[in-house]
Amino acid sequence: MVSTAFDFYLPSKLNASHPPERRGVRRDHVKMMVLDKKTGSVSHDQFFRLGDYLKQGDLVVMNNSRTVPAILQASLLRDSKLVQQRVEIRLARRRNEEIWDVLIVTDEVRLGDILQFSSDLTAVVIDMKANSPLKTMIFSKKGTELFNTIYALGEPVRYEYIHDKWGLDYYQTVFASHPGSVEMPSAGRALSWELLFNLQRKGIELDFIQLHTGLSYLLDDELETSPTDNYEEYHLSEITIEKIRKAKAAGGRVIAVGTTVVRALESAGISGALSGVTNLYINQCFQLKMVDGIITGFHEPKASHLDMLTAFIPQELLWSAYEEAIEQQYLWHEFGDMNLIL
Repeated sequence: MVSTAFDFYLPSKLNASHPPERRGVRRDHVKMMVLDKKTGSVSHDQFFRLGDYLKQGDLVVMNNSRTVPAILQASLLRDSKLVQQRVEIRLARRRNEEIWDVLIVTDEVRLGDILQFSSDLTAVVIDMKANSPLKTMIFSKKGTELFNTIYALGEPVRYEYIHDKWGLDYYQTVFASHPGSVEMPSAGRALSWELLFNLQRKGIELDFIQLHTGLSYLLDDELETSPTDNYEEYHLSEITIEKIRKAKAAGGRVIAVGTTVVRALESAGISGALSGVTNLYINQCFQLKMVDGIITGFHEPKASHLDMLTAFIPQELLWSAYEEAIEQQYLWHEFGDMNLIL
């Protein structure tokens, strides 16, 4: 993927391959690096003390999109004949209640082919994009019925640093409620209900949006796509916009839990649309209008998410903080530690 030029050596031991709970750590007790976006100063803490860094009147916005088990297996059929017995399909992006863009891991697929997932679920390939490995399929079920079947048949997306088949529950935030993300909106994973209640008791406002994450890796390191090719569906409410207005008017800060929330809120701020599809690409040239701070994980070398972080903090200060995070043995990726930038 075309992304930031920021490259660095990440020791393999810092790839979090196990959920914190399987390392004997509560999800809200992972480490937290606190980064001052103006000075670049860094302090170190644990995530359950997040409230110590926020103040009454701040607004924390979370993504309650629920992770779907996006890896499915099917038989490939053409003209009622079996072409391939077992084919892996990775859901990439939902178009509507029955149509998805998908990655089909085979060179054998053709327009009009049928994927047989089970005795009661099939899909037909209805579009093959000339400049993309993604195909478009229409399923034989739709809406809740389709999601129920996907949950029964699928497995969560796992990357090369995950060596065990952790169950889908490990890829959910505690507040996930709207199915649609093919990869976990992982910045919210460290939040527990206890921590959220503690924030509320301190007078910190909470709210939720949805941005359904797409498939970030297309299984081809040579494939270069722009972050602007990554279209994702988002939904906000008028209540969220009103809470943002009130927080800013009263001198509070809007803190996004994850890059997905930043993308959704800033997209709505530009378009004025509370729901839609966004391909917004945020980098150091982007003037943030809706969000003041971010809670996020640690992002891998060259990841486009690092570009977004440079909209919050100058690039050289971010790079220096990342060097310290490596020295302090912070853990990376969805099962890793957290970074608060304020």
